[in-house]
Amino acid sequence: MRHLLRRTGFYLVALWASITLNFIIPRLIPGDPTAALMARFQGQHVDNDTINTLRIQFGISNEPVLVQYVKYLNNLLHGNLGTSITYFPSPVVPLIAEHLKWTLGLMGVAVIISFTVGTLLGVLFSWKRGGWLDSFALPTLTFFSAMPYFWLALALLYFLGFTLNLFPVEGGYDVLNVDPAWSGDFVSSVIQHAILPAFTIVISSIAGWTLSMRNTMLTTLSEDYVLMAEAKGLPTSQVMLRYAARNAILPSVTGFAMSIGFIVGGAILTEIVFSYPGIGFLLLKAVNNLDYSLIQGVFLVITISVLLANFLADLVYTFLDPRVRQERG
Repeated sequence: MRHLLRRTGFYLVALWASITLNFIIPRLIPGDPTAALMARFQGQHVDNDTINTLRIQFGISNEPVLVQYVKYLNNLLHGNLGTSITYFPSPVVPLIAEHLKWTLGLMGVAVIISFTVGTLLGVLFSWKRGGWLDSFALPTLTFFSAMPYFWLALALLYFLGFTLNLFPVEGGYDVLNVDPAWSGDFVSSVIQHAILPAFTIVISSIAGWTLSMRNTMLTTLSEDYVLMAEAKGLPTSQVMLRYAARNAILPSVTGFAMSIGFIVGGAILTEIVFSYPGIGFLLLKAVNNLDYSLIQGVFLVITISVLLANFLADLVYTFLDPRVRQERG
């Protein structure tokens, strides 16, 4: 319990530091959201009262920085992240919520599939080391993962999308023929549009999980407790999974947690290539339009997701490794 409280305190301090930086950095950038919005109305007269009202709405004032910081924290506690310039006058929170579900659905499923399949392949390749699987399949996976991600995505998009017309080439669903409601047609359309970008993510990342698990397994298989389990005549599957894989997977847990945490921020290239309506594509639009409030909101979501994923990794790591529990106890 003491260790859990200590780690919780650490992550709370890290969250506070991230929120503070998220407040400070945009205020160091030249210009402000109001000036960026006024640039759209070139040639049109906008009176000073309107400009001052917009500045207040975007959270800009001439008050002391400490007062602005306290108001910023108060707005965060009330779920107010400001107003978007790109989608003015829409608030930031509903925009992020709308796009975040697309990113979590696509990247979350792809990362889980990649980690699960890659880890199982790593266990199999290490157990059958020197065989044809280890000699042929592993170099093939490494070849695909070594390709630049955007090149692989564009190649699959061209051959499987444009040339063979097997999959849709853009968007999250068929906006012309399907209504966004919980129906069979909508779910089917979403799955069809997600297959190609998800397949690209899995192909480009599965080799890393496989190599990591294989190399760790090779070290673990030489440990005394694994040799003792084999000498006792335990079933091969039990020795491979319960004794060897359970301990070998520990370093991959942290990597998996980081991958889950970076799902939100790591989807930019995927969503740009496939025009997928996720939070990465939303961040690109926010940067192009100097939408400070939206950029701050997206970065805050990324920060929270990374910290939460690492905190969960600590809990899982303690559960999987009894030695860690004894040491920390």
